[in-house]
Amino acid sequence: MVRIWLLELRNQKGITHQEVADKANIKRPYYTQIELGIRNPSPKVAKRIAFTLSFDWELFFND
Repeated sequence: MVRIWLLELRNQKGITHQEVADKANIKRPYYTQIELGIRNPSPKVAKRIAFTLSFDWELFFND
């Protein structure tokens, strides 16, 4: 299930999948799969994405 909240946060920041992936030090396809809800990030990756987009990393584990 698509993580609408994550998509909206990224769009509010005006950054691309690639920019988030680069800042979080992950591959773009992996980030895209996370945003689409196909894959779940590890806590370490969740923290890096959350830092990049300025939100609480635990949101990944509350949906």
